[in-house]
Amino acid sequence: MPPVDRHPSRRAFLARSVALAGASWLAGRSDGSSDERPALDFPLVDLHTHLDNSTIERVLPLGIERKVKFGIVEHAGTKENRYPVVLSDDDELLAYLKRLEGKGVYRGLQAEWTDWAGCFSPEVLARVDYVLTDAMTFPGKGGRRIKLWEKFDEDEVGLRDHERFMDRFVDWHVQIMATEPFDILANASWLPEALMPGYETLWTESRIGKVVDAAIGYEIAIEISASYKLPRLAFLKQAKAAGAKFSFGSNGRYPNMGKLDYSVELARALGLTSADMFVPGPHERKAVVRRGR
Repeated sequence: MPPVDRHPSRRAFLARSVALAGASWLAGRSDGSSDERPALDFPLVDLHTHLDNSTIERVLPLGIERKVKFGIVEHAGTKENRYPVVLSDDDELLAYLKRLEGKGVYRGLQAEWTDWAGCFSPEVLARVDYVLTDAMTFPGKGGRRIKLWEKFDEDEVGLRDHERFMDRFVDWHVQIMATEPFDILANASWLPEALMPGYETLWTESRIGKVVDAAIGYEIAIEISASYKLPRLAFLKQAKAAGAKFSFGSNGRYPNMGKLDYSVELARALGLTSADMFVPGPHERKAVVRRGR
């Protein structure tokens, strides 16, 4: 019998978010079929995949079939975070790295909250290929961490005033980019379910600009999420014009990793080339190394 999920997860919320988004991203596409656009000049890499319900041996054939190289990420932080696996010390991280060694995949972390880096020594942390995180865990009253994809008291984070919340949410994006040593902003431009219908209105040019400027300033790539179908085209156009770097991510568990249709479609619409894409390494360019953590 499969384990019972006793609390909402990003995956459960994902199903609702994608349903809300529907086909709205298509509205930003240029006329004409996708095969009229030039082929991408870089190999496909899915840097946001998880092994929660599988093994690396089972996953690797999917990469061959879909012609996608995988970056595997494991959640990292204190045990207060609730996931199937949370790496919380050097021994756990080293065991994870050894398990994936020589498998032909990138080995990454999905950082949780703002206390994750302190769980590891700088020397061991520097062995990972890259780190990604998102802004979906948000400070509530008294600094309590609120997972915005789960059920929560809207008054706890001031969600009822959408404009004011958005300003705080944008500031939160900037804060974690300024203070946390990571390489990829995952699930970029995601909004809580109650705000998604107003996505285009709430993500103003000014708000996009603040997030993009911080990403560029701290050398953080913006993930084009194939699962959430985010960011939408206007956000990505502004990011590209400013000189941002990008990555692809499915947030996939077996057998859904490597399904990058949205990422590829938006990359074609934007005319992305290899120069626009984040690639893990070299060692001295890793955020955990160059930012001294």
